[in-house]
Amino acid sequence: MPAPGRKLLPWLFPVFLLAAAVWALSIGTLPPADLTFCNATEVKSIDPHRINGQPEGRIVGALFEGLLQRHPETLKPIPGVAERWEISTDHKTYTFHLRSNALWSDGTPITAEDFHYSFRRFLLPATGGEYSTLFFVVKNSEKYTKRILAVGDPVEVELRKPADALDSIRGELLLGKLLKIEGEAPQEEEGATSDDQRVFVVEIDGKQRRFTSSKNVGGAELCETVLLDFREVGVKVVGPRAIQITLTNPTPYFLDIISYYPLAPVQRACVEKYGYPNWTKPENIVSNGAYRLQFRHIRDRIRLVKSDTYWNRDVVKLNTVDALAAENLTTMLNLYLTGKADWITDVPPGAKGELRKTRPNEYDPQPQQSIYFYRVNVTRKPLNDVRVRRALSMALDRREIVEAGPRAGEVPALSVVPPGIAGYETGLASPENVAEAQSLLAEAGYPGGRGFPTIEILYNTHEMHRSIAELIQSQWKKRLGINVGLSNQEWGVFNSSTRKLEYDISRTGWIGDYPDPNTFLDLFVSTNENNQTGFSDPKYDAMMEASGREIDPAKRLKLLHDAEAYLMQQLPIIPMFYYVSKDMVRPYVHGIYQNVRDEHPLWAMSIDQEEKARFFKAEGLK
Repeated sequence: MPAPGRKLLPWLFPVFLLAAAVWALSIGTLPPADLTFCNATEVKSIDPHRINGQPEGRIVGALFEGLLQRHPETLKPIPGVAERWEISTDHKTYTFHLRSNALWSDGTPITAEDFHYSFRRFLLPATGGEYSTLFFVVKNSEKYTKRILAVGDPVEVELRKPADALDSIRGELLLGKLLKIEGEAPQEEEGATSDDQRVFVVEIDGKQRRFTSSKNVGGAELCETVLLDFREVGVKVVGPRAIQITLTNPTPYFLDIISYYPLAPVQRACVEKYGYPNWTKPENIVSNGAYRLQFRHIRDRIRLVKSDTYWNRDVVKLNTVDALAAENLTTMLNLYLTGKADWITDVPPGAKGELRKTRPNEYDPQPQQSIYFYRVNVTRKPLNDVRVRRALSMALDRREIVEAGPRAGEVPALSVVPPGIAGYETGLASPENVAEAQSLLAEAGYPGGRGFPTIEILYNTHEMHRSIAELIQSQWKKRLGINVGLSNQEWGVFNSSTRKLEYDISRTGWIGDYPDPNTFLDLFVSTNENNQTGFSDPKYDAMMEASGREIDPAKRLKLLHDAEAYLMQQLPIIPMFYYVSKDMVRPYVHGIYQNVRDEHPLWAMSIDQEEKARFFKAEGLK
């Protein structure tokens, strides 16, 4: 019988010969890793507090561990650095107790002060953490990050630091009481913040002093920033190995939040010695996860090695792991079929149907708590007109999109919250209706598309994103008579463009951070760093705020439903489809479980070497 790998998709192999050769040469004489997987792209960072992508999360989740982690199969929060915790009777105060054998990779103990420093760094405006809004359920954390100050507030004034000081070092902090704010808060336009020319009058040690962060304002002392005194934020060290977190309101999913990788600790000594990004280099980094960073070869691979200081190292079975920065889906599949990769995170759309038939034990897509959608820059004309946004959405044939694009059983979406969350009814956008879409566009001043300016779809490098964008371009031209351009950017540049609102329409995907509608709906609150649409609606913000105050579970879900229904009327995003899992995994790789987040911690994985040898022999691989 021919080897299955040689029989499948022969059109791939001319590409595979080159791709496999390139990756084989790149490893040189280095022994192969126990597990090699394709991580889809080059990661933009491995600093837990500065990332927001799934490829980055896979690496950071291996290098760092927070107070809690997630069970690899059920995703339920389980002990991490914290061995136990208590919750107050009002469900607003959590006390976490750190295990005594939790160590950094340099052998020093992990303390409650490490988490206090890390949470503060995570929330600092200067860090620019895109996930900082996750922590806004914590008392006064939003006020700290967003610099929301009122007269009478205790404040911390960070004085100017030397020009050659590392960004990781804060200037001298002065503590005082805010007496007055002179001037207006700066406005944010097109993703850029204007110069803050406010003057803060602060009482320090009984004396009034005036501070500003702007060099254009005279008569005041220059400072880096004025923030709420961090002691007002609900994060307290209550013992050498105990940290207490107080929430504004009861938050049923808080343990899911605290187990998420952006809330992992970083070592202060390392960060302040080297600064960002140098502290993340292999020769400098100090981490606390199941793995350490051995090397990082840009556009090639990251090699991780088992940490000998990890508290739970006995459960870690893989000594070495390679994460390949393979971005091309055909290359990924070829690496897999030829034995160069044991696990790939996606496959070419054209191969999915065949793979589901011929390799169901290796490729078995399952529903995910995730969605594919287009962001709309609502600050740009004509996209600032809700009638235009509704027309664009209603003109789409989503069934054609999923059948021509991902092709793995995805479900067309008319909501931002995927189905399947217990007790929750989604709020839906209007379904496909080409006649109504044309009428709305005409009402907005563009009958038959006449006079409508050319808009552009921005997408990151990926075959599926390109094919979907091309199809949507065609549908909008055919059905609405408008011209649409396409723009492709690599992952890092793409993230920067969307964050700065340098786009018209931009594709994105979102995987729920915890099993609650809020993880999707909170994205579009005005203050959320991941909003990235320019959408700022006081009514929506108020609806979401009300849901956060509601203690009754059923009433809370109804408030969230109403907020989503309103969001789907305003359409700062256009939902496309709900994802299914895309992983393809060799049968000898154990510890990868199907779950709704497509989340697979490396510490839980192992390789059955005997099963691998049998598999390679059957496949004709070496």
